[in-house]
Order: sequence, then C-alpha cells, then structure tokens
Amino acid sequence: MKKILNILLSVLLFATLYSCEDFLDLQPASNGIAVENQSSDSVLYKSASEAEAALAGVYGDFRNEYFELDYFVNGDAQADGAYAGADNPANFQIDDYNIDATNLNVTRDWAYLYSTIGKANLVIDNVDAVTDTLLTATRKAQIKAEAAYIRAYMYFQLVQLWGDVPLVLNSVSSFNLEILPLLFPPRTPADSVYAQIILDLETALPNVPETAINKNYVTKGAVNAVLAKVYATIEPHDWNKVSQYCDAVIGGPYSLLPNYDELWDNAHENSSEAIFEINYEGTSSSGNWGVSMFIGLDWKKFNIPSNDLVKAFRDEGDNIREASSILFDTVTGKWSDSHWTNQTYYPFINKYRIASSPSPQNYIFIRLADILLLKAEALNELGDVNGAAALVNQIRTRVNLANTTAANQDAMRLAIEKERRLELAFEGHRWFDLICLYH
Repeated sequence: MKKILNILLSVLLFATLYSCEDFLDLQPASNGIAVENQSSDSVLYKSASEAEAALAGVYGDFRNEYFELDYFVNGDAQADGAYAGADNPANFQIDDYNIDATNLNVTRDWAYLYSTIGKANLVIDNVDAVTDTLLTATRKAQIKAEAAYIRAYMYFQLVQLWGDVPLVLNSVSSFNLEILPLLFPPRTPADSVYAQIILDLETALPNVPETAINKNYVTKGAVNAVLAKVYATIEPHDWNKVSQYCDAVIGGPYSLLPNYDELWDNAHENSSEAIFEINYEGTSSSGNWGVSMFIGLDWKKFNIPSNDLVKAFRDEGDNIREASSILFDTVTGKWSDSHWTNQTYYPFINKYRIASSPSPQNYIFIRLADILLLKAEALNELGDVNGAAALVNQIRTRVNLANTTAANQDAMRLAIEKERRLELAFEGHRWFDLICLYH
C-alpha cells in the first residue's frame, strides 16, 4: 500500500509541475480529476475574484508547452509539410510514425491536457457556490460556459490523438483511497467522448459573448467554429451540421484581412479574421517561448519545412503564401540536414517571427479562412460544387491566384485539400485534415 501511495503521489506531483498557475491550492491528477484542498465549509471559491482567478488559470494553460510547441509537432511534423528537425528523439518518433511507450512528448501532452480538464472541472463544479454578490448569476453562467468550451477543446485534442480516452467530468473534494477509481478511470469509447464535446459546446454557446476585442476569450464564433470542426471529424461526418455551424461563424463579425501577410506581421493582432487567438504580452509571465523553437540561427530548429511543401507552393505559383510561411536563410557551418543539403538555402517557418525571449508573438488557432474552406468542403460533400468553388476562389483571390479549375466533386475535394494545405501551413491542422480526408 505504501508503494501504491508513493506512486500516486509522484503522478500527482508530475501533473502539478506541468501547471503554470499556483493561485489555488490544487493538485491536478493524471486523468483530469483535480483534488481540492477545501476548508470545512466546502466552498472552494470565497469571492468573485477567486472564481475569476480560477478561470484565468484554465485559460492560462493555452500558454503551456503543449500549445506552444507540441500542438504544431503533432499537427505538422507528422504530416507532409515539415520534418521533425532539431535533435529530439521523441519528435523523430512522431515524424516517423514509430512512437513507443517511453515517448516523452506523449507523456507530457497527456498530462497537460488532463491537467487543464481538471482545472475546468473545478470551475464548472464550484462557481455556482460562490456567494459574493459581485459575481452575478449571468457571469457565473458565462464562467461555466467558458470553462466548458475549454474542456471540450482539450477533449477534442485528446480524442483526435488517441481515440478512446478516459472521460472525466467532475472534481473531487478530498483525497482518500476510495477515489482511486475516479483518479484512474478506464478509457471511454471515442463516440461517447465526441458526444460530451458536443454537449459542452452546445451548453456553452448561449452563454458566451458574440465577440471580443481580445480574441483570447471564448466567443460564439469560437464555439461555432469548434462545433463545425467536430462534426467534420466524427464518423460518419455530418456535413449538414458542419455547414450549419460554419454559417453561424461566417455570419458573425469576421472578415478576411486584405493582405495575407498581415496575419503574421504582428501589427494586426486580434484582427477581424481571428476567431480564437492566444495573446502574449512578451513579459516573463506572458512570453511565447515557442517561437524560438521554430526560427533562429542559434541551434537547429523544430518543424523544418519540407521539400514537398515548398514544391507545392511553387507548382501553384503561390508566391505570397510561400513568402509569408517560409523564410530561407543560410546555416553554413552551423548544422547539417539530410533533407536540405544546401546550407545557404535553408528553410524556417516564417509565420512565427519574433523569436525574442520572451516573445510577444500571438498564436492564431482558429481563423475565418479555415472556416470558409471547411464550409466549402461541406458544400462539396453535399453536392454543391459551384458553391464550394466560390469559397475556394475567395481564398485564392486574396493571394492573387486564379480561380480553381475543379469542376466535379472529386476534383473539388482535392482542390480544397490543396488549398487548406497552402493556406494553413504550419498552423497545426495538416495531420488532422489528412486523417479526415482519407479515413
């Protein structure tokens, strides 16, 4: 029994170390059950400010190592747009589809995602008990809705990466051996996980604001966008639902920026195109260290753009998006790379450019162009090839490309896949796009 307790405490400590928030005395457990050290009155949050701080802690996890680095390794390095780069064996395994049980990326990603779920569960379970009159009933409902969205977002990551995963929806108020089955639940079938994701998002939708100046916060556009993505991912795909939720986003307060590079020039943060964007201030407590993983000459970087992607840009004559997405520089005498033997012509990701430490570079996780192309995919699958073409051409026109020549459903399916590849390169989508397309 002593050995079991030691192991359990080690796991709890491991999960806690991955949390960058310490404003509450909480111990996130390995599978999302957060153990509360509550006082005898069993009220976790004593004031409105404590409840708001707890929600801020849930949001804060979008600035952890999963979302600053591993999200892009999972979405791009194991697809055809990037090589693993650098010298991390765990990344090489992901790139080579040869992941073993000791892969540290897998271990930490699991811990990060479930730790955030545990924090969200605490907020959802406890905010209603706050008696502080400064926390109105309307704000309580909004806090729970924002936490539900984030919980759904994390489960969407998990189910796409692992399929069946434990579904943990409640926190526990004290630690004892009787809660061990709750701390380490069995895996739940993927379809049930998707059902809960949809339920969380549909519950959140009426209680979040239409939009926000700071796109770091949950809005109706962000909820509708993730619902569209979920219905495009589940099996079988529900293209009518995808179309419905894409329409809700497109009909909202969003528009494409006139120039593609404005998305990445750091002068147009939280733009009209952004739907969900993680903001960084460039301070010691809010700096995006992930940028330095992708660009710079101090050491060999992660996610090196692939020869195949460069060829795809050039075959399309897509000079604008290539220049915004890939920067070529010289690494002569610095390192070698079997994929790029010409050291004076070496590529780096160029969408994330401010590699200072700490960096103020924002990450855009959901934007309108993504949803327009998803709507095009839905229309095409529902038989409206011309409607799909109109949306694809809207994306292409911005970067001075001619209209698509795809004239039937099969050709349009491939045209949309190519357009998403070039438009959304290095934004963490490619691997999951390929799974949905060929599954």
